[in-house]
Amino acid sequence: MQYDLVIVGGGLAGLSLACALRETRLKIALVEPLPAPARPEGWDVRVYAVTPANAGFLQRIGIWKHLDGTRIAPIHAMRVFGDAGARLDFSAYESGLEELGWIVESSLMACELWENAKRQGNVTVFRGVAPAALEVRPEAVALGLADGRTLGAKLVVGADGRDSWVRGAAGLAAEDRPYSEMGVVANFACAKAHRHIARQWFRHDGVLAWLPLPGERISMVWSTPDEHARTLLSLPEAALCSRVSAAGNDELGPLALLTPPAAFPLRLLRVPQTIAPRLALIGDAAHGIHPLSGHGINLGFQDARALAGLLAAAPEWQDLGGERLLARYRRARKEETVLMQTATHMLHELFHETLPGLGALRNAGLSLTNRLPWIKDLCVRYAVGAL
Repeated sequence: MQYDLVIVGGGLAGLSLACALRETRLKIALVEPLPAPARPEGWDVRVYAVTPANAGFLQRIGIWKHLDGTRIAPIHAMRVFGDAGARLDFSAYESGLEELGWIVESSLMACELWENAKRQGNVTVFRGVAPAALEVRPEAVALGLADGRTLGAKLVVGADGRDSWVRGAAGLAAEDRPYSEMGVVANFACAKAHRHIARQWFRHDGVLAWLPLPGERISMVWSTPDEHARTLLSLPEAALCSRVSAAGNDELGPLALLTPPAAFPLRLLRVPQTIAPRLALIGDAAHGIHPLSGHGINLGFQDARALAGLLAAAPEWQDLGGERLLARYRRARKEETVLMQTATHMLHELFHETLPGLGALRNAGLSLTNRLPWIKDLCVRYAVGAL
């Protein structure tokens, strides 16, 4: 079976790439080993902060307008607290923006992306079958599936997550550094109005974030050492609510648990080469960052946007898997990825370092930044994709 493009991985990045190519001449195969996702009952514990730039991308590819608006919460402001009294405030209004971003459930986006991909006339979905062999030839690439079928294409895109099979099959090296931390997630009802303010605390036991959900609800992400994470997961419901509320200085009053807590390991993933002959990586297959920035999925969407733009603009005679086109994709995405990985990692290390005097210095830095509106505005505009 011959295609122009084979995408391996039906997560948010891979699906958004397929949907972004819906109006092109390209014949696309989408391979996903796992069964179709199901919407959880209640609220999904896995949520993302989607920037205005990426909301615009999802709008252009026909996704955003179909999402249930009653399940999306805008972020109008953000408060960041240091571990020794410092504070940094960001405001959409002060930066001349309508929102800093939106909090959206992962499964809400995934289900809508899947529905759009399945309706696309130029996409063939191979669901529930894993890739088994990758053979790169001078003029094309062949992807063997576990059921014996072979898909031929000019280009294979690995969108299959941090433990990417495609990346391994292509022999692309990856620096995979565990943080020895887990991200503990859960949703809560709160007694006080969150007023669409995202809150983040840098604490001695990790980074705690409260993200606004519709109504008087929040989604918690507590990035914390493994031992503390296991303690949080083992707490009875009332004790967990009390612990989380106290950790956030009881800013929203008593909390009530809406979803059982879950946890996932945190890793820094650097991939020096995100392309190879007739192959490109996007999303978590290409990079992984600490969730304290909230930008993991935003990097993935921007990977998909950049690659889709190059593929859509390529004339019919151009080789989609050729070195020139893939090199342009790598250059387009390298700067933002490296900058975000480096900044996030350095911030994580800064608030975990216990050298004498460093605590006062980092908190002074937060307070100083909070008194410099032009620096705050620059940070906000870069983070939301307005620069």
